[in-house]
Amino acid sequence: MADEAKINRIKELNVILKKASEDYYAKDESPLSDREYDALYDELVRLEEETGMILAGSPTQTVGYEAVDELPKERHPSPMLSLGKTKSREELSEWLGDHEGMLSWKLDGLTVVLTYENGALSKAVTRGNGEIVEVITPNAKVFDNVPLKISFTGELVIRGEAVISYPDFEKINASIANDADKYKNPRNLCSGSVRQLDASITAKRHVRFVAFNLVSAEGADDKIMASANGRLSFLESLGFEAVQRMPVTSANVADAVADYEKRIAHYEIPSDGLVLTYEDVNYGASLGRTAKSPRHSIAFKWADETAETTLREIEWSASRTGLINPVAIFDPVELEGTTVTRASVHNISIVRELKLGIGDRITVYKANMIIPQIAENLTKSGNLSIPAKCPVCGAPTEIRALNEAESLYCTNPGCAAKQIKTFSQFVSRDALNVDGLSEMTLEKLIDMGFIKEFDDLFHLDRYEEKIVHMEGFGEKSYANLIASVKTASKTTLPRFLFGLGIPGIGVANAKVLAKAFDHDIDKIRKATAEELSEVEGIGDIMASDITSYFADDENNRKIDAVLADLTIEVPVNTSEQNLAGLTFVITGSLNNFENRNALKAIIEERGGKVAGSVSAKTTALINNDAASNSSKNKTAKSLGVTILTEDEFINTYLKE
Repeated sequence: MADEAKINRIKELNVILKKASEDYYAKDESPLSDREYDALYDELVRLEEETGMILAGSPTQTVGYEAVDELPKERHPSPMLSLGKTKSREELSEWLGDHEGMLSWKLDGLTVVLTYENGALSKAVTRGNGEIVEVITPNAKVFDNVPLKISFTGELVIRGEAVISYPDFEKINASIANDADKYKNPRNLCSGSVRQLDASITAKRHVRFVAFNLVSAEGADDKIMASANGRLSFLESLGFEAVQRMPVTSANVADAVADYEKRIAHYEIPSDGLVLTYEDVNYGASLGRTAKSPRHSIAFKWADETAETTLREIEWSASRTGLINPVAIFDPVELEGTTVTRASVHNISIVRELKLGIGDRITVYKANMIIPQIAENLTKSGNLSIPAKCPVCGAPTEIRALNEAESLYCTNPGCAAKQIKTFSQFVSRDALNVDGLSEMTLEKLIDMGFIKEFDDLFHLDRYEEKIVHMEGFGEKSYANLIASVKTASKTTLPRFLFGLGIPGIGVANAKVLAKAFDHDIDKIRKATAEELSEVEGIGDIMASDITSYFADDENNRKIDAVLADLTIEVPVNTSEQNLAGLTFVITGSLNNFENRNALKAIIEERGGKVAGSVSAKTTALINNDAASNSSKNKTAKSLGVTILTEDEFINTYLKE
């Protein structure tokens, strides 16, 4: 696969995986299978390593999705990371090596962190997105088994899982008369219960807290803190319920997994796997972490479950780019306690490869509540018709080949679906960040003719009376919207560029472009493809797409119109530019910086560049494992490029 194709695939995977995280973490929905998510995630990791390109907000760099708006938020002092994972029992044994380990359930609820001060529960937060967390202290105080006071008076921080047992889940569902209103699974019920605004509702749901890690205990005995099992035993001695666990070695860990596998069918708390942790806490901590995962533990996931069903229809869903995605609709099946009726088929090539036809018997898989997929078509009738007209606007469709895959597109530039998605990106968080403009609201405003072009967003006051009387609106909602639009009128060039929806220009590339052309939109508009392709990370095809976009008179007319309503703020860089003209490549895990993006930001702030791959132009490769046999190390050595550890880089370039 060529680098350009790999980069396009990275962008596609970012969209798919972010959507999966949004549905899973923020909406408690389960549109993707664990096997599919794992495969896509692993593919993204591989492609990022091969290309050296990591998009801002990549699922490999972030955990999880954003905290919901209804609860107070705050920044956690240290990121809550996700564990690395495997489905191989042999890999567990190899991972453990000569060290002793602790094997425990991986509970399937909602991660919660409790803080105790002077023996009293002072704060409870969810994981949120790993850094920005939701404060749920009043709700935690009504969990069935959380002690409000304990004998230990030092500051105590505990991480665990809020769960609802299967028996309690069944009792709650039994009390609901309407089947349509019943909860799909304990995890969804628990997540919604923990995040209630009214703690009295939480109290009725019988939420339990099961501790799986003692993060810190001020003044605790060193022997207790040195042992993973010792820490949990200490918590049990204080009255907490701790996760069930057993000691293991590399010789018996596979047998222990088999024992858990026998017990899972009768275990009353939902579990989606196991967790293996080094018993020696200090040893585990010494291994450090990757950008996403700590190295002291690893998760083991159960094998996927499949079910046979009947394909009833294919729903064709149009998008902002004109791409029309096929979605399979089939008879409901139960997988891991979740009812599944839909699965994305992604493109025409997969439709043809599976030889899909209405009425076909298919198998679908979905584990651990991520994105459902079709595993196999047992009938293979191949009688599915590809629509000749767009399902939204009725314009002709066409099949286009991209990256060796055929996809269906709407040919109408003015398709309503394209308009809605275009405006949705323009007002999104990473673009102009206009609150109160959901796709549903945009659709109403577009349908009523209030928004036809970008600049119309800044003149909605022309329609005040009509907007105030729109369904779901009112005086306050209108006032909030106008205030948000006014705030958004002061923005930055990277946000504006990303909001335009130029093909290939994501958040990261928008920042690179803006910086390369002195945050001057006119310089970018007038730049040649050759000038653009000289910018780090902008290839020939992306450069061609940018020049084509700005060569379009209609695009320029719309840009000029909206620029009249915007104030583009140019950043003032007061930091020392001692890295100007230098290019660095970063690889491996870091100790002094939160992640690679944090180090990259500092390098760029000082005038330097960060590239994705080592070349003869590279000033230095930053890698804490200078002796590794990674491809970047080998390339650096062959080209005579200096390899610096993180500390060496800091001492050489960042010290005064």
